[in-house]
Amino acid sequence: MGAQIRVYRQKIASTSSMKKIFKAMELIATSRIGKARSRARAASPYADAITRAVSAVASQNDIDHVLTTKVENPTRAAVLILTSDRGLAGAYSTNVLKRGEALTKRLREDGKEIRPYLYGRKAQAFYDFREREYDQVWTGNTDAPEVERAQEIGRTLVDRFLQPTEEGGVDELYLVFTEFQSMVKQEPVVRRLLPLAFVEKEAEATHEPTPLYDFEPAAEEVLDALLPRYIESKIFAAMLEASASELAARQRAMKSAADNADELIKKYTLLRNNARQAEITQELSELIAGADALASS
Repeated sequence: MGAQIRVYRQKIASTSSMKKIFKAMELIATSRIGKARSRARAASPYADAITRAVSAVASQNDIDHVLTTKVENPTRAAVLILTSDRGLAGAYSTNVLKRGEALTKRLREDGKEIRPYLYGRKAQAFYDFREREYDQVWTGNTDAPEVERAQEIGRTLVDRFLQPTEEGGVDELYLVFTEFQSMVKQEPVVRRLLPLAFVEKEAEATHEPTPLYDFEPAAEEVLDALLPRYIESKIFAAMLEASASELAARQRAMKSAADNADELIKKYTLLRNNARQAEITQELSELIAGADALASS
């Protein structure tokens, strides 16, 4: 019986230590969510402005540009999937990977070859475990993304899009990430980045009239300069949304883990007390039995 009590004490001690870790991680995630949301909000005006600029160039001029012209019968698509580097964030990475799998299945049903690009160690582990190929992976600081990384990813994907299809280029580019909607809701979404047939709709969604521009030396050159920045801004905005979502998911997961640890501590404490009471009862029974034996002799 004493051994059983020691086991419960050890379980209570280990669970209490885990609870402290969970609470610390919850507090860290909570303290960082505000900064992540602020960064995401601060990036929105730039992304909106460059979207309107690209829309103005594309819509006010009859430009046959490779980044804005939809390819007839596309055969290959690149898919960039944004996950986290670390776990302990509930189903955050799992949900976005499922969304990526659904997109991949749909595109393959349309007869397109998929070229995956991965951001975050969770996506890399998912593909490595299943022995799937991917073109490139970026890891590090998924919960605090850097604009330099977004620029690197943007350049890589635009270069791949500009390559001829027969040389390994892609006809379409999709982005799969988690959109931060509130502290309790983060939704995995899909955005098509290239070609830019949807830019005008995005500009219209801002409810602001598209301004008229004069372009020098030529609208094509302006578009050449704007489009890479547009892609980079969209990727960076998605990375910021994903980072805020990751932190919110981790905060909820750690709070739930700490609450579960509390329940386990209460359960083990009750079992320990019951074991202790049973031990005391057994000792009393033995004493009474011994006293009765002495009295009868």
